[in-house]
Amino acid sequence: MSKNGLQSSSFGVTAIATAALITAGTLSACGGGGGSTSPPPVAGPPPPSPPTGPVFTSGTYGPASRFKDRCEVVRAGIDLNGRTFPDTAGTALEERFWLRSWSNETYLWNTEIADQNPSVFVNRRDYFAVLRTLARTGSGKDKDDFHFSEPTVDYQRRQNSAPSATYGARFIGLSTRPPRDFRVQYTEPGSPAATLVAGQANLVRGSRLLRLNGIDVVNAGTQVDVDALNAALSPAVAGVSTTFVVRDPGATSDRTVTISSVNLAPKPVNRTRILSTPTGNVGYVLFNTFSPFASEVEIRDAIELMRQQGVTDLVLDLRYNGGGLLAVASQLSYMTTGAGRTLNRAFERLLFNAAAGNRNPVTGETNNTVPFYTTGLGFTLTNGVPLPTLNLPRVFVLSTVSTCSASEAVVNGLRGVGAEVILIGSPTCGKPFGFYPQDNCGETYYTIQFQGLNEAGFGDYADGFLPQNATTMFGVRLPGCAVSDDLSRELGDPSEALLAAALEFRATRSCPVPPLAAAAVESDEKRPSSVGLELDVPEPGVMEINRDMTLPRLPAGN
Repeated sequence: MSKNGLQSSSFGVTAIATAALITAGTLSACGGGGGSTSPPPVAGPPPPSPPTGPVFTSGTYGPASRFKDRCEVVRAGIDLNGRTFPDTAGTALEERFWLRSWSNETYLWNTEIADQNPSVFVNRRDYFAVLRTLARTGSGKDKDDFHFSEPTVDYQRRQNSAPSATYGARFIGLSTRPPRDFRVQYTEPGSPAATLVAGQANLVRGSRLLRLNGIDVVNAGTQVDVDALNAALSPAVAGVSTTFVVRDPGATSDRTVTISSVNLAPKPVNRTRILSTPTGNVGYVLFNTFSPFASEVEIRDAIELMRQQGVTDLVLDLRYNGGGLLAVASQLSYMTTGAGRTLNRAFERLLFNAAAGNRNPVTGETNNTVPFYTTGLGFTLTNGVPLPTLNLPRVFVLSTVSTCSASEAVVNGLRGVGAEVILIGSPTCGKPFGFYPQDNCGETYYTIQFQGLNEAGFGDYADGFLPQNATTMFGVRLPGCAVSDDLSRELGDPSEALLAAALEFRATRSCPVPPLAAAAVESDEKRPSSVGLELDVPEPGVMEINRDMTLPRLPAGN
């Protein structure tokens, strides 16, 4: 028989056998008798599809590098620093898995994070918010009170001192609900707020805001009015014209000024002054942020002025300085106390999580100390150019709760090499911790990755530094005087309460009695708010209240 015949024969045998099996099965199902047959079986649901993307297993982490730059929305082109975006096509779930692994690898208190499934979160920011410790300090505040993220474009604009819309005034809300009390903390040099009209600046320190564009700041009670006030306080673009009715400190009548917003980058060094005293010149520097790259050149220029004027003491006004570039904090500390104390000594040693060992888990490099930088680093000063020094054995620091992070690192770093720090004002914020800002898919994250220790190995000031005679129970006490912020006088005025107390302590080693700001209505302590709609206080950006480990990317060979 042909090959095809064999195939047909074989098929016939198989078909007969199969039919016999079906018949036997049918008879068995029917009890072997006649009648109708059973209905055909109904198909069940299909098996579940295999999961797509990474799968969560509690306590098991893939390397963060596996998920890095795998983005739901892919950016194209270059960023504000001229670098090509690293994004590749991915998913929102991969972005959240990167946050989980990155936090496990680099977060200082990584063993205190509750491991939660990224799949049950929809928003990456919501997921990031839970990737932190819930522990508290001795005073009861959150141990990690500095867990943030923001759009990367906003971070880079501020990092590069990109101008933004402003009147050139910083406001504070002593009472944010009716009866509200909003004041001017300070103005930016050369800004619309500081412009002189008939010999009077448009806004001065301590001016109380009474009306904006005809709306009552103190008592406005409708959401429409409050929204309009918020928009007026924080103009979105340049060219916004706002009419202010204000009452200046000590004045008995109001005055009206109209100011237009402009695009302006804040000056890190807001003002300097040389104060002549019988025992020598005292230098005063109002230094408001370490953050923009411009801070490197501006603080160098300020210290050089102090050197040329032969100051015998320095008052660093850091009361509103929330931090920024740790490298610039190191440069300032070196310029203050000089090479004699700082040579071959650490400005700050970085303590990472226990799993890191002697490795920096963020950079992958050996965990080297942050030195006292003695030259320009390439931010806005030529890399390697020598910095001036004052060679002072002590420094006076003016402080409030807004004195934070890199500002506190100056205090701690100087104390670590034996320089005396005299603190005048109120307790600092308490942030001995820092981070490396990290972009992923258009969002920049700030998670605490290290604790800073000085040359002496000290870094336990999570409840802040405070003057010796402060009534607060918690914190690290330093020589100096507890004094409330005095909004009744301009910064740099020798009669302004904090500066006056520094000058008195310098002359007598004693504090004013009673505290100089006691008679002033204004204080850095906000009054309790009543009921009613709350008016927003324009807040500083994230980078202005943190420690930034950024260093310039130098050309090859440097």
